[in-house]
Amino acid sequence: MKTKPARPGPRYETLIKLLFTADTVWNLSRGFFARWELSPSQFNVINLLHDLPEGMSQTALGRQLLMHRSNLTGLVDKLERRGLVERLAVPDDRRAYRVVLTASGTMLVGEILPHYYRGAELVLGGLSAKQATRLARELGEIRARAERAAIETPVDAGQPRSG
Repeated sequence: MKTKPARPGPRYETLIKLLFTADTVWNLSRGFFARWELSPSQFNVINLLHDLPEGMSQTALGRQLLMHRSNLTGLVDKLERRGLVERLAVPDDRRAYRVVLTASGTMLVGEILPHYYRGAELVLGGLSAKQATRLARELGEIRARAERAAIETPVDAGQPRSG
């Protein structure tokens, strides 16, 4: 008995366009941040710390950035070597550190943000404020559904069975 080949559902094209859009924006951001010798991920770290003078633990940073601890450690190491962040010991836990932005890091973020905000307006300038707010909400909902699907769907789901 032949099985019918799988066909995409009505939302497949939207998913593909979303992935291509995210990839395009990410690649463009690499060029954008290169002028400050930063990767997009490094900027995300210092931007997140910008409004937190008390800093954040590396664990909390990783959660906020949806990043594995080992990747975050490498990013923080590079930023620390450049003097943009520093690790401060947590008094009650000798194994834990808070990552804080240095004065140099604060100055760099302050230099980048006006350009970054202008770029965001250029990319999303075709949307009204109301449309942008709605899109942000819908993208948040899509992300939440994707996270639930990742938890609910076993890694090998959809894989052909051998034998």
